[in-house]
Amino acid sequence: MLQSKRELFFKNELPNSGITPPPPPVSSPAVPPPAAPTPTALKEALAKRTASTEKVIDTSVAETNDRLSKAERDKVPERKTKELDGYVGFANLPNQVYRKAVKKGFDFTLMVVGESGLGKSTLINSMFLSDVYCSEYPGPSLRVKKTVQVETSKILLKENGVNLTLTIVDTPGFGDAVDNSNCWQPVIDYIESKYEEYLNAESRVNRKACQPDSRVHCCLYFVAPSGHGLKPLDVEFMQRLHDKVNIIPVISKSDTMTPEECAQFKKQILNEIAQHKIKIYQFPETEDEEDSKLHRTLRDRVPFAVVGSNTVLEVDGKKVRGRKYPWGVAEVENLDHCDFIALRNMLIRTHLQDLKDVTNTVHYENFRCRSLAGQGPDGKVMRNSSKNPLVQMEEEKKEHDLKMKKMEKEMEHVFEMKVREKKEKLKESELEMQKRHEQMKKSLDQQIQELEEKKKALEAEKSSWESSNGISLEELRRRSLERDTVVDGKEKKNKKKNFFLAQ
Repeated sequence: MLQSKRELFFKNELPNSGITPPPPPVSSPAVPPPAAPTPTALKEALAKRTASTEKVIDTSVAETNDRLSKAERDKVPERKTKELDGYVGFANLPNQVYRKAVKKGFDFTLMVVGESGLGKSTLINSMFLSDVYCSEYPGPSLRVKKTVQVETSKILLKENGVNLTLTIVDTPGFGDAVDNSNCWQPVIDYIESKYEEYLNAESRVNRKACQPDSRVHCCLYFVAPSGHGLKPLDVEFMQRLHDKVNIIPVISKSDTMTPEECAQFKKQILNEIAQHKIKIYQFPETEDEEDSKLHRTLRDRVPFAVVGSNTVLEVDGKKVRGRKYPWGVAEVENLDHCDFIALRNMLIRTHLQDLKDVTNTVHYENFRCRSLAGQGPDGKVMRNSSKNPLVQMEEEKKEHDLKMKKMEKEMEHVFEMKVREKKEKLKESELEMQKRHEQMKKSLDQQIQELEEKKKALEAEKSSWESSNGISLEELRRRSLERDTVVDGKEKKNKKKNFFLAQ
């Protein structure tokens, strides 16, 4: 439409501009349409119409052309690299960042999770070449609890002027109970509590410029060297925590397996991790060929099969840390023996900052979005605080009534089950009492029968004795009584006689 207005405008102005208009077109279809005005004619017409009422249209056309030209220029940005004639100084910016970071120091929080006796304390001490766990603060295996507890230990490490505040989070009692259901819940609560602390500190009106970072940046999950894959507890734990923290699976005490068994065990673990859709820590993608090669090397060693030891041994004149066996020495810092060096390099030297970045940009952001969107840890939407309080109270009342009805039904069901069990027990006890009564009756009848038989035998023996002696027992008893009476009378007379004689 803008183009048609411009054509009408120029057609009306061409007679006054002294330029002969083009001849009218012939009705024949083979004749082409009239040619457009020349650029010089357009410029003259625009110059004459500057004072007329159509000035606004011309201005809008010019602005439109300017905007179009700017948009076209923005589409294809041109970067021109200019060489400086002298030294300006912004090349020193990395040194400024380095000095500021060194002055501030670094924080790193490492969580170790696994069953007791898998060498977690020894590995941490070997990794940082320091007695993080010592006699004053023993390892989690020496602090076994009846329930899973989360305990932290903070230590300041110094190396070449660089300070690292290392926080070790361990879970004594994990996987040691007979019933390990929900043993991961204290770990989840601890991780989310640290996220919530960081979110609250970040949301304050007056917040610190450099607030401490106590979020868990990495979780080393120790897998027992069973050779039979992951346990159900391992799968459940990693499924619960893989979207909350960077999980790195570690095969502990790998010197108990042969290299072939270890390689097969790694493949089995990776297959089960992929099968259960568990997201472990992924190395970042990079275009640098050297970094890509390093990442491929580290990726091929996941899960890391490690050996931990703080014992210094002498092998071929060299002092090494390892474990001595009758067949030889398993060296801790030898990539041919275990993946300890690869794990330490990845965790401390090459990917420590990336672990912190992933924690901040992925896991913490997910928690932050859920919290600000009003969702709970399980992803369910929580109640909206902006809702009418009366409506909210009514909903809570309905929910409470439903909950009470459900509890009432459950209690009735439990009561019925208990009554049924009690009746069955009473029936069983009644049957048992009846059986016992019958048994006692049988035994009493048997005893009575035996006594009757003994009585008969006694009567038979009595009658046979009387017949053999020619006297009955009653007669014999009467004679013995008479004889006793006669003897007693004689004794009394003798006593009286002796009494008078004595006088």
